[in-house]
Amino acid sequence: MINSKLPNVETSIFAKMSKMATDFDAINLSQGFPNFPSDPALIALVEKAMNDGYNQYAPLAGDFELRMEISKKIEKLHNHFYNPETEITITAGATQAIFTVIAATINKGDEVINFTPAYDCYAPTVELFGGKIIPIQLEPPYYKADWQEVADKISAKTKMIIINSPHNPTGMLFSEEDMLHLQDLAEKNNLLVLSDEVYEHIIFDGNVHQSASKFEALAARSFVTASFGKTFHNTGWKMGYCAAPEKLMKEFQKVHQFVVFCVNHPIQKAMATYLKDENHYLKLGDFYQQKRDFFLNLLKGSNFKIIPSKGTYFQMLDFSEISDESDIAFVERLSKEYKIATIPTSVFNEGGRDFKQIRVCFAKTDETLAEAALILKKFEILKNK
Repeated sequence: MINSKLPNVETSIFAKMSKMATDFDAINLSQGFPNFPSDPALIALVEKAMNDGYNQYAPLAGDFELRMEISKKIEKLHNHFYNPETEITITAGATQAIFTVIAATINKGDEVINFTPAYDCYAPTVELFGGKIIPIQLEPPYYKADWQEVADKISAKTKMIIINSPHNPTGMLFSEEDMLHLQDLAEKNNLLVLSDEVYEHIIFDGNVHQSASKFEALAARSFVTASFGKTFHNTGWKMGYCAAPEKLMKEFQKVHQFVVFCVNHPIQKAMATYLKDENHYLKLGDFYQQKRDFFLNLLKGSNFKIIPSKGTYFQMLDFSEISDESDIAFVERLSKEYKIATIPTSVFNEGGRDFKQIRVCFAKTDETLAEAALILKKFEILKNK
């Protein structure tokens, strides 16, 4: 018999809601993936790389040309140089990068501070390696970090702080002030930082992404993880990267080599060429802001309370004026009766706290968003207050 190392982990909410979308033929606004195609030019580059013979193992750290392009991109955007030889590793998506960071650094008894609501891979991975999550609940409607609370929860056992900005599921951003607070606490307490920046290029309304790499003292103790799948509309390719100082990256690569060793070679070659045109990522915020605004304009006059997302391709919808149901019951009814699948956010909160908010993904075609908005505007009939 197996003595489970993760006895409390069940099937993810994303898998559950996507299954409900299939079972009830519902519009799927739950799982975070685009329902429109990747750029044909990028697909052609992958095909070319295959035809050119890049079909065997890539180097452990990844294709060097791609690492150079990532280094150039980060330096251009955040004025920080990562040596492509020693400080960047290409990964099988950001989730593998996050797993590898935690596996390489967290030992039994270490404490890791994690802001909730949180993406669901952080806590189980910390638990898997004997660490303990110290949750800090962000409160609606704006989900701002209370840095005094963070300071109060740091102990002699604290090893790491995990941040995610732009933030999934809330769409909030860490400000420059937030990052300076984080830098100060990390320095004073000799902490590592895992900065999940998978939505780094999806920022709205003139806001600026505050990467951990932008702050010198913070960058010196941070692992930055990112995702090409999120950026270039091809989540199924599972392609991401990790950037960190050489001392940290050496530990990362010790684990990485035994998790995957290396990742998809032709896609790496294609990405190296594709990144040379910076418009492919610099215009991404405008592309998704148009979709956010299109969707929210269609929801005007609905009974949802809405604060526009500042980043990511997710939007929180507050249904507290519509129903007293739990968010889990509410999304189940949406799927079964109204044929639209969304995500309940209580599953990401400390203790399952229910703020009567659901998350929808607007990385969809305009036709899908229009159809979904038409359904969601009907919810005045559900009022039972």
